[in-house]
Amino acid sequence: MKTPLTASEIRRKYIDFFVKNAGHAEIPSGSVVPENDPTVLFTTAGMHPLVPYLMGETHPKGTRLVNAQKCVRTDDIEEVGDNTHLTFFEMMGNWSLGDYFKKDSIDWSWKFLTSLIQEGGLELDKARICVTCYEGDDLVPRDDEAASYWEAHGFIRASDASPNDKNRIYFFGKKENWWGPAGITGPCGPDTEIFYYVGDLNDPKYVNNEYTPNDEYDLYVEIWNNVFMQYFKDATGGFTELKQKNVDTGLGLERVTSIMQGVDSPFKTELFAPVMELLVARAANFNDHSSRIICDHLRSAVFILGDPRGMAPSNTDQGYILRRLIRRAIRHIHKLGIEDAIAVEIAKIYIELYKGHYSELATRSGFILSELEREEELFRQTLKNGEKEFYKILEGMSKGGMTVISGRVAFKLYDTFGFPLEMTIELAVENGLTVDEAGFEEAFKKHQELSRAGAENKFKGGLADSSEETTKLHTATHLLHQALRDVLGDHVGQKGSNITVERLRFDFNNDDPMTPEQIASVEAIVNDKIKADLPISFEVMTVEQAKAKGAIGLFGDRYGEEVKVYSIGDYSIEICGGPHAESSGKLAEGGKLFKIEKEQSCGRGIRRIKGVLV
Repeated sequence: MKTPLTASEIRRKYIDFFVKNAGHAEIPSGSVVPENDPTVLFTTAGMHPLVPYLMGETHPKGTRLVNAQKCVRTDDIEEVGDNTHLTFFEMMGNWSLGDYFKKDSIDWSWKFLTSLIQEGGLELDKARICVTCYEGDDLVPRDDEAASYWEAHGFIRASDASPNDKNRIYFFGKKENWWGPAGITGPCGPDTEIFYYVGDLNDPKYVNNEYTPNDEYDLYVEIWNNVFMQYFKDATGGFTELKQKNVDTGLGLERVTSIMQGVDSPFKTELFAPVMELLVARAANFNDHSSRIICDHLRSAVFILGDPRGMAPSNTDQGYILRRLIRRAIRHIHKLGIEDAIAVEIAKIYIELYKGHYSELATRSGFILSELEREEELFRQTLKNGEKEFYKILEGMSKGGMTVISGRVAFKLYDTFGFPLEMTIELAVENGLTVDEAGFEEAFKKHQELSRAGAENKFKGGLADSSEETTKLHTATHLLHQALRDVLGDHVGQKGSNITVERLRFDFNNDDPMTPEQIASVEAIVNDKIKADLPISFEVMTVEQAKAKGAIGLFGDRYGEEVKVYSIGDYSIEICGGPHAESSGKLAEGGKLFKIEKEQSCGRGIRRIKGVLV
């Protein structure tokens, strides 16, 4: 019997396949905190770090790229604990930047999935695979081209298939088989998705082809998505063919690892097994659901804290999500009856498990462990404060003769004081009260809807659309970065940026608030460089060469990598993908100048500037 491949072996096999068989260049994972992408708080797909190159910028490593990208998705955080949902995951991806297109992409995907293991593939059961393609609408035709390439591999359109045919092609609309654009306008196109049946081959419903992709049974698991950026959507809603057609693919490492190892959940693979074993050994009241949440959330926290652009827990944006993940994990540690502070112990397991491929975790291990230890202590204090607030509420209820804690009050304890519902229920029972859990759920649901709407509307536009306004503001961040170093010191480094068509937001490390005089000095420097109309150019060089030239930017572990280094005259030199204005003077068109509207804290040791061109 074959020994199942580990996740590390699958990751390496995937990258090697595309390097050796298809001429791709391996690139490192981008940050989990996207640079200059205002549409998301975290990198949720492999394409995020490559947006400038998908928009037409030249990549230093060429037109064929492959990597494993660190991703964080928190939209379905409440679903974590089932067999499929994860907040952190690795997305294997291969890209064509105006090079090959649908045929080669489909051919290589099929070959990697089904070739013998000794030939570099995964040797998956071909009979369990089916695919989906875009069905078309009034604006864009059905993707018969992609379907024809699947037909060349023996697939049959579901509408033409006989009862015994398993490799079927299904067609779906834009909800299932279309990507983009990221903004209102931009590159977009159809995709083809690859599904793998994970159920019983003798199940009568499977035998009779009653299971299909995207149905309520979820026995066909999507494992690979090949996006074909074929069109440009304009402001009128029309679609035209792109001159540079790109391919963006994604293969979920955790999902494929589960399939290769014959288990129904990533939590049953070696990626989580050591932590699960620790929890089983230490829990007084073990339950699988809480253990999965702990495993998932602390792994995510380790990767966010360990990222070169990582941050500390805070009450805003990415720092707030990080804090929520850590505290939710700690709450479930308590539910297991574990009184010890074991978050640090769990983090050490993940650092050891992943440091071979993500060496930044070992480099930043001190920061990761100290922040987790600090957050665990802060949360213990939060629980004490919440308990005090509970007894204040109890006193008021006793005076009024009430016996039911309303859903609104229970949610306030949760939302304002971070006090978990189950702890409110536990204390209520101890004091002869009940909790309106249905009312809590209603308040919680309303809160979720408002949060999702806020996230969707938080940012408008974005660098992904490469509009003239965002390009100018992105260029301004380079001038701002250097000006901050001139005024505050060389310790200043970028910790994140976010750009919309209206403003830039720039996060940087500095312990103290800027004084009015410092803010005025930074503004003056930036505007002097804008007025000087400095030329902007770039060179491709190695990281070592970039360092030797004094370039600033996130170097991470990219030694030996080639990068693009942008210069603004002889004032600013920085590693960046682009895009940028042709010269600094372009920022002043229409008589505009740079102005800092706000400087504030956004986390411990991190300051945030909001700036505009007005």
